[in-house]
Amino acid sequence: MTYDVQTIRAQFPALDGGAAHFDGPGGSQVPRVVGDAVAGTLCAAIANRGVVTAAERRASEVVAEARLAVADLLAADPAGVVFGRSMTQLTYDFSRTLAQKWGPGDEVVVTRLDHDANIRPWVQAAAAAGATVRWLDFDPATGELAPVAGLLSERTRLVAVTAASNLLGTRPDIPAIAAEVHRAGALLYVDGVHLTPHALVDLTELGADFYACSPYKFLGPHLGVVAAAPSLLETLHPDKLLPSTNAVPERFELGTLPYELLAGTTAAIGFLAGLVPGAGARRSRLAASMAELEAHEDALLTRLDGGLAALPGVTRHGAPGRRRTPTVLFSVDGVPSQAVYEHLGALGVNAPAGSFYALECSRHLGLGDTGAVRAGIAPYTTEDDVDRLLAGVASLPRG
Repeated sequence: MTYDVQTIRAQFPALDGGAAHFDGPGGSQVPRVVGDAVAGTLCAAIANRGVVTAAERRASEVVAEARLAVADLLAADPAGVVFGRSMTQLTYDFSRTLAQKWGPGDEVVVTRLDHDANIRPWVQAAAAAGATVRWLDFDPATGELAPVAGLLSERTRLVAVTAASNLLGTRPDIPAIAAEVHRAGALLYVDGVHLTPHALVDLTELGADFYACSPYKFLGPHLGVVAAAPSLLETLHPDKLLPSTNAVPERFELGTLPYELLAGTTAAIGFLAGLVPGAGARRSRLAASMAELEAHEDALLTRLDGGLAALPGVTRHGAPGRRRTPTVLFSVDGVPSQAVYEHLGALGVNAPAGSFYALECSRHLGLGDTGAVRAGIAPYTTEDDVDRLLAGVASLPRG
């Protein structure tokens, strides 16, 4: 294994503060190269995209490079990469556009495992179109989704599902779900926000028609992305300004793009590709780096989960031993999760508590709207970080 976590950590200025960051599922820390790319673009001569002036050409190059970088990250077509303010904003935009073709009798499937950003836009769009929403449940004991086939029919228009639960880390079998969805003649919209930071993604292998993710979860700036086949995007006609281009993917990008954030996204993907030494094309380097990253994070997850299991009164929700992202949701008997969060925070261990917008998931687990404590492992997490969290939980004052 060539994964050198100390060398990687040295690239993150935020880690100089000394905190052990388990808050990556809500937004990762950022390497210096990303900040430099953002600042450099902001301070460079730049204008609206064009080909006449150097400033115009620079803007065009920044956008083109970002599309190519995201395409390498997701094994997607750069001509199908859409940028937006956030995954939530983009999903709302796509839900409204897709719902133009829905009507009474049509059906949409959402799951109780998902972040609300991949639930509410579809529920609300279906309601506006008079379509029916069908809910796919999961087993609270394991965090695993029920089979989707029983909810599908010839009236199903779209299924929205997470590639990894941001609350439990559960990774549904997306290729199997995609096969069922496509057999029914429906589209599959996948929320990949929580999967993308932890595993190599290949849109063709997943079978997703739309794949949404957020660069700020994989070491980049605050931005949203949806990737799809350009031929599919050509069939969709979003509301837009009259003089704005009708070309794909630009027809889905409302207003001027944030060039500095696109430059930061390209830098973040480049950083991920360089987590381990290597040469060759960016996609091949990403494959090697993400494989080493998964091994690093899985080892830490085993250490964290085993340590929590050994502590009296600690409940781990879902089934951490199953295939998952390196995320653990836990609660402590007799201690409100907010109090656990505050106790750890005082010790310099950042592991927040809540439902993290996965409200349906939290309720289905029996945790209500308050949720529990979430600890997420990131590329810069160390064994010492894990041990600090475990020691912090062990030192909780009990009534």
